[in-house]
Amino acid sequence: MLAAVFSLEGTALTEREDTLFRKADPCGFILFGRNIETPQQLKDLISSLKECVGWDCPILIDQEGGRVQRLKSPHWASFPAATTYNGNQKVLKQDMGVLTQELTEVGINVNCAPVLDMRREDTHDSIGDRAYASDCEVIVQSASTVIETFLAQGLTPVIKHLPGQGRATCDSHEKLPRVSETLECLSESDFVPCQKIAQKYRTKIWGMVAHVLYEKLDPDLPSTLSHKVLKDIIRDKIGFSGFLVSDDISMGALKPYGTVVDRSKLALDAGCDCVLYCAGLYTEMEQLAKSLPPLSDEALLRLEQSKRWKHQTQKNRHYL
Repeated sequence: MLAAVFSLEGTALTEREDTLFRKADPCGFILFGRNIETPQQLKDLISSLKECVGWDCPILIDQEGGRVQRLKSPHWASFPAATTYNGNQKVLKQDMGVLTQELTEVGINVNCAPVLDMRREDTHDSIGDRAYASDCEVIVQSASTVIETFLAQGLTPVIKHLPGQGRATCDSHEKLPRVSETLECLSESDFVPCQKIAQKYRTKIWGMVAHVLYEKLDPDLPSTLSHKVLKDIIRDKIGFSGFLVSDDISMGALKPYGTVVDRSKLALDAGCDCVLYCAGLYTEMEQLAKSLPPLSDEALLRLEQSKRWKHQTQKNRHYL
């Protein structure tokens, strides 16, 4: 199984995508608005993706609420941005129950939420109202509500953006954010929600790594590509033991670090279990399929431990 989550161009598999996915055997797939029209179309698409790889593989989406929701009206409910809940766990739980049901009904089994970033006065709008609060306890309470609702209905959560992206003052989709605070400062603030959630839920959840360069942690490499950050901070200090994926490897923040193949290899070598590729470009996925290794034994184990979806079909997959 390839150590990559792939994406696709449109609302149905093309013939060449089908051929590539069958041969490459990616870890899973992530969906975007460009892939979604109606509930039946989406069910059919997800079914065809799972058939490609021969098992009930991870199907990811970003369905947070607010600006970041790929399933939209009129076919699906709309939800407010995270900050709007203002710590109201009752309403948050109700909304997340509806959101989870809508995802699982169409076959989505991994949701890239909740956001654990701590909102600050200078937090860039790319995070902005996606953050639950500037208070650690409110973030932890809200994230716990979301995670427990997801897990109870067979949906695997992805906490993001490890080790904390609240201090980013630019959009990592466009360029690389730099954070100059010390390890001591970060350990007493930004890392705390990640640490508490990671240690509470352990291998039940996935984690997504931020494309941020923490100058006092590793002056040369952004967290996604940094063994120091992935091993010493995320795995050891924060204590995250779950399945660890990069943020989108095709984002502008990583442009200085080579092609998507170069970046992906650096991320995997640094300690990511899997890379997330979201651009949907066939030629780049073809290159990734030729160049990337399979999931490591440790990553396979973490993937298996994270599975909460109910239908774990097995088709000639010795690792399940």
